[in-house]
Order: sequence, then C-alpha cells, then structure tokens
Amino acid sequence: MQDADQGPSTTTSIAGDDLRIGIVRARFNDAITAKLAEACIAELLALGVDNEHIDHVTVPGALEVPLALKAMAERDDYDALVALGCVIRGETYHFELVANESGAGVTRVSLDHQIPIANAILTVENEAQAWARVEEKGRDAARVAVEMANLMEDLA
Repeated sequence: MQDADQGPSTTTSIAGDDLRIGIVRARFNDAITAKLAEACIAELLALGVDNEHIDHVTVPGALEVPLALKAMAERDDYDALVALGCVIRGETYHFELVANESGAGVTRVSLDHQIPIANAILTVENEAQAWARVEEKGRDAARVAVEMANLMEDLA
C-alpha cells in the first residue's frame, strides 16, 4: 500500500465473478422498488455475478429493510448487500422519520457486521423524481456493492 499522499496503489475491480450478493427490497411503492431491483439485478449479472449467487428478499417497507439486512449479514454468506426502497415525501413528519431511520439502520448493520451495503433507498419529493432515478440508482447500487466487496477483500 502506498502513502496516503500518493493515493491508492491499485484501482478496485468491479468484476463480480465469485461474489455472493444479498438484496433486500421494500415493497412499499412496489412498482418503483420492483424496477429498482430489476435494474440492480441486471447490472449485477452484467458485472459477472452468477444468478445463483444473488439472493433477493422483500419486506413491507423501508423501516424493515435494516432488520432483514442484519439477518442476512449474520449468515456470513454474502460479500455485499443491497438495500432497495422508495420513500416519497408526504404532508407529515413521517417522511423524515422513515428516511432517517432506515438510512441509519442500514449504516449500522454495515458497520456492525463489517459488510458493504449499497443503500439505494430513494428519498424523493414526489413519484416523478423516483421514476427519474430508478434505473440509474438500481444499476449504481449493483456497482457499489461489487466494488466495495472487492475492496474489502483487498483490504483483508
């Protein structure tokens, strides 16, 4: 490894060969989150992750995502996890609660279990914003999961 002043000595790979990825998708705003999952899984496959090495579970909403991620992390079967969901602002404080707590929960699971989790729980003002981001964010979540899984392996 090089000095911090000189930057990293290698670029982390985004090749998904031999990686096992777990996905937790919230069903609330189902059409949007299903499209997120579709884009994520398509990108994982394009990156070389074997379809047999992708596990995909669903939960009712964004607040339930961290608990399912924790259960997957405790199995120690995965190189990385992906959190998928969509929280759309409404007229009450509930949006902030769900957005903040689901995000904090995802981060806590990642740190507690030392497993990369790509957080693609969209937090948007309206449905149009969600649809505008769904494809890109689904693909991005896959790339983040694969890159971070490879980085963690490099750092081990």
